[in-house]
Amino acid sequence: MPGIEPLQPSRKPTIAPATGASPTALRLVLGAQLRRMSAEAGITPDVAATRIRCSTAKISRMETGHSPCKERDAADLLALYGVTDPEQTAEFIDLVRKAGERGWWRSYADVLPDWFEPLVGLEEAAASIRTYESHYIPGLLQTWDYAHAVVRSGHALEPEETTRRRVELRMKRQELLSRSDAPKLWVLLDEAVLMRPTGGARVMSEQLTHLLDMTELPHVIVQVAPFEVTAHTSPGNGITYLRFAMSQLPDVAYIEHLTNATSVNKQESTDEYRWILDSLSAQSPSPVASRKLLRQALERYS
Repeated sequence: MPGIEPLQPSRKPTIAPATGASPTALRLVLGAQLRRMSAEAGITPDVAATRIRCSTAKISRMETGHSPCKERDAADLLALYGVTDPEQTAEFIDLVRKAGERGWWRSYADVLPDWFEPLVGLEEAAASIRTYESHYIPGLLQTWDYAHAVVRSGHALEPEETTRRRVELRMKRQELLSRSDAPKLWVLLDEAVLMRPTGGARVMSEQLTHLLDMTELPHVIVQVAPFEVTAHTSPGNGITYLRFAMSQLPDVAYIEHLTNATSVNKQESTDEYRWILDSLSAQSPSPVASRKLLRQALERYS
């Protein structure tokens, strides 16, 4: 049975290099650096807000990675926090600049909800992605036709061109699994997903064939969580748990709701969601046994 990757060892805090990660992830790193420096300097959010002529809410959004930081504001905050080393300052400003760049997904802003954008950005920087799905195959493993059926089920009245754009975005996200540094993807599927004929028999047959093919990749693991397991342990909503190679980034749990989502990165919260995923995985058939269940499901649609 595969095990979850160990936490990154603690390291002495430094200014993080602004390379090798998406702007979304870098904003989280930037926010963590700002929180650390303000705490070490004993500067309150009110004082920081006054210094850069903004609200305390904006300081909070920057420190949590939800808003970008302007270079001028960063320079003022560094001075306020007592950071005077030219090399540190230059590295931090470079981090600010890269954290403010547009990710490729911004070209799909017309079909990308604000609440979903953070997940797309964090996927790009993740070293491992664990996900539990109770309704559909995860987007990272969907075929075009299956994705089209899923999107239409939730947006039946929208123009076909909009649906096509949504599916195209989903296919674009999948490219990260083909990278040389692809994240490890560990999927837990509720058995109900295999029983639900999304898109009809042909679409399901193609989807399950694709899913089986993807499990041949060394960095993709799929387990099927049977009804007798999910009846007692299922969290009800989809969960995506992301871990990063960058030591400055905490684990992030992303919880889906009907029309929005919630992300948490405080350890007491992420530990709870990790426990749920660990419990589901421990009680479910192994990846090898799950492949047999996938083949049996495929036979029903063939």
